Amino acid sequence: MAGVGQTPIAPYAVANNLTFADLRSALAAGWRDFIAYPAFGIFFAAFYAVGGAALVYGLIKLGEGAWSIPVIAGFPIIAPFAAVGLYEVSRRRQAGIAIDWRSILWALRGRGDDQVMMVAGIVFVAFSFWMILAHGIFAIFMAESGIGGENIEMLLQPMAIAMLLVGSLVGAIFAFALYAITVMSLPMLCDKDVDFITAIIVSLGTIRSNKAVMTGWAAIIAITLFLAMLPAFLGLFVVLPVLGHATWHLYCRAVGGAAAH
Repeated sequence: MAGVGQTPIAPYAVANNLTFADLRSALAAGWRDFIAYPAFGIFFAAFYAVGGAALVYGLIKLGEGAWSIPVIAGFPIIAPFAAVGLYEVSRRRQAGIAIDWRSILWALRGRGDDQVMMVAGIVFVAFSFWMILAHGIFAIFMAESGIGGENIEMLLQPMAIAMLLVGSLVGAIFAFALYAITVMSLPMLCDKDVDFITAIIVSLGTIRSNKAVMTGWAAIIAITLFLAMLPAFLGLFVVLPVLGHATWHLYCRAVGGAAAH
């Protein structure tokens, strides 16, 4: 039975009384984890940052610089998967378990049953679908203009501004849907022997039971990741690890992770 401040979800109970103070506490704990084990945070952030920078650079070299905008806008979609190793660092630190590279890298498979990889597949397919949507929105607004995606200056056109507004709205809805199914499911798959469907149901239940706070957390993640990407993706080397560790602590508060036992 769920206790006071909890909502029963599948075989689990999730907190239904999260507050914005919990977000501050999670960020503070995330910062402490990063300072304690910075090498892991920098390592995982490097893949994310270098991959994003390389993708944008490649588009510019191919003369498709305008497409760097949907890439940057959609890149936070895959951030939760990039943080899986960070969840394991925080889990082990709180549980007093030894932290080494082999165990942290092995955590990318979850608990050895490839459930994390199933969610990762959903995330990468979603990112690809976002790019298809971005191309579709571009075609709807710009097909008759005769302007291609070869330069960023064309985004100053009136139709291009309308395209960006519509694309931003569609992208925000799309990103929030992916956030809703991953924000609690990926930490849970690192922590418990559950299938990815159950983990996704719990993640959605957490959002439903704490709409304002979890929407606020989504906004914090989106804004800080976007700002961190602007200076050549360099800010990600701090922002991504702190957010990853913080998400683990928020999961512990919401679902009851290893730290709660």
